[in-house]
Amino acid sequence: MDASVERAIPHRPPFLFVDEVLFMEDDSIEARREVRPEEPQFKGHYPGNPIMPGVLICEALIQTGAILLSRKLGAANGTIPVLTRIYEARFKKIVHPGDTMILKAEITEQLAEAWFLSGSASVAAQTVATLKFACTMVLP
Repeated sequence: MDASVERAIPHRPPFLFVDEVLFMEDDSIEARREVRPEEPQFKGHYPGNPIMPGVLICEALIQTGAILLSRKLGAANGTIPVLTRIYEARFKKIVHPGDTMILKAEITEQLAEAWFLSGSASVAAQTVATLKFACTMVLP
């Protein structure tokens, strides 16, 4: 686990879905997530043929974007990003236990206090999900 991830967002296991930041620029970020077979969701989500729930792939992308916003904005004023909107979620391939997801998020727009982002998750260089979302920065 990349300690800088835990410094950037308040999420902790078992609800932390970003293992490490691979790359970050001013308005974009790339991170990694190992999908571990022992994770609790696999006990009940398609038993016998477990797949990563789409909502948790979305959560991983949102956490990736939150890390970007936190590092860009929150460090200066102690705020944290909070999700305000999800739209245009698309699921293209199934993610299995043992897969490694590469998570990318990019800031696309800012309107007043709202930050709009797009994200994509891939496994073995194939896109598995895309998402657009918005966050605002709040005091914890």
